[in-house]
Amino acid sequence: MVDPSCYAEAIKEECWQEAMEAELKMIQKNDTWELVNRPENRKVIGVKWVFRTKTNSDGSLNKHKAMLVVKGYSQQQGVDFFETFAPVARLDTIRLLFALAAQKQWKVHQLDVKSAFLNGFLKEEIFIEQPEGFEVSSEEHKVYRLKKALYGLKQPPRAWYDRIDAYLSRLGFTKSISEPTLYVKKDEKETLLIVSLNVDDLLVTGSKDELIKDFKKQMQDIFEMTDLGLMTYFLGMEVNQGEQGIFISQQAFALKVLCKFSMSKCKPASTPVALGEKLSSTSEHDRVDERGYRILVGCLLYLTATRPDILYAVGLLSRFMHCCNVAHFKAAKRVLRYIKGTLNFGVKFGRSKELKLVGYSDSDWSGSVDDMKSTSGYFFNLGSSVFSWSSKKQQTVAQSTTEAEYIVAATAVNQAIWLRKLLDDLNARQMEATEINVDNQSTIAIAKNPVFHGKTKYFKIKYHFVREAELAKEICLVHCRSRDQLADVLTKPLAAGRFECLREEIGVCCLVAKEECSKVATSAAT
Repeated sequence: MVDPSCYAEAIKEECWQEAMEAELKMIQKNDTWELVNRPENRKVIGVKWVFRTKTNSDGSLNKHKAMLVVKGYSQQQGVDFFETFAPVARLDTIRLLFALAAQKQWKVHQLDVKSAFLNGFLKEEIFIEQPEGFEVSSEEHKVYRLKKALYGLKQPPRAWYDRIDAYLSRLGFTKSISEPTLYVKKDEKETLLIVSLNVDDLLVTGSKDELIKDFKKQMQDIFEMTDLGLMTYFLGMEVNQGEQGIFISQQAFALKVLCKFSMSKCKPASTPVALGEKLSSTSEHDRVDERGYRILVGCLLYLTATRPDILYAVGLLSRFMHCCNVAHFKAAKRVLRYIKGTLNFGVKFGRSKELKLVGYSDSDWSGSVDDMKSTSGYFFNLGSSVFSWSSKKQQTVAQSTTEAEYIVAATAVNQAIWLRKLLDDLNARQMEATEINVDNQSTIAIAKNPVFHGKTKYFKIKYHFVREAELAKEICLVHCRSRDQLADVLTKPLAAGRFECLREEIGVCCLVAKEECSKVATSAAT
């Protein structure tokens, strides 16, 4: 399917004509504008039609969407717009919501706001031209003055966020201080409703189905919304909610990537990175097309939303965007070969004995061949599978393995404190200090004992924040054996056996296989 590039192409097909009429009907119903005489000494901004074919997760047709877009690039800051920024939900927050819902055995529902940006009230006075093909008869010389936002303007995201934020506050929700897109309604004993806002999508979960139904009705009374029921597809993630928990994956997108790069029939690989693989920007290999390499790495980065097992490999590949060669492209294709063999893998969130936040932090030492910098990696789980992960090259060169481990521990501590605040807002306060598992005893000793200051005087001051967090009883660094360190998979290439073991430990699995194992275990117990 090829989308029309302009109005002249779209008008030839009835489906696109109906889509344009539906868009204008929505705009008029929303009381977005009024027809006025063309103002003198004021800029009138042009508009254009943009056409998109919306598809479902399986690639089937969902709908034809026509959007009337303002040419906002001609706006002047301080004249036509002021505030533009609107917060967007972090993926860590979304996955935390899944982990919490699976733990509580709640269902996550999804609402989609129709033409969300058309609901924001404008503070500035803006005039636009009449849309092509839909000029008012005998009044073609007039223009529209906007009352509410339209697509393409600089300020619609902020205007929409301000309006929905005010409305949710009137409904009795409390906005999280740590995450401005998370709203919670709770009493002293339990969490009643949780709403996560991501532009025009609302994720709703809570302890009572009646409250969720009432909330949906309250939202539909004010906004044009589509009730999508139980969440099944969100931000490219396929969501499966069953009795055993919540399973998220990106199988459809992974299949598209394999087809895009002609790797759908390739031979699968057991690991995403070959054992002992060392990539460098100065190696003597032929250069390859940078654009194609960047597209491939960008697709792989998108897959890491549900595939922490490929995060280290993708982070390594992303270091060579500006100097990619044959060796880098070969390594990237190995990741595709690994994905081919694990196409239906994802993260499974289940129920565990207790709702306890636990972290794992690890680092290699001088793993980068080019600048001798180390790689940091951390995981956090909430009783079952991991929901928060990171793998990044450190900003400074570590002079010892202890320093490298201490740097990543400081990063993990910052993440732990933020997650603790988030859980507190969700009525799941962590009463005890959050344990962060580290496999380096010197790092733990430095964090707990200030006597070691002579040996750590070259550490940056900001990393000693770990000591304060220890004293405040917010976190506690705990020693674990290297074979129990889950974050090992985020910092270095591993042998196939070790890699598969850690992959299972962090909760990356195949849904079908996991459910079959659960049925076998239940039958055996019976």
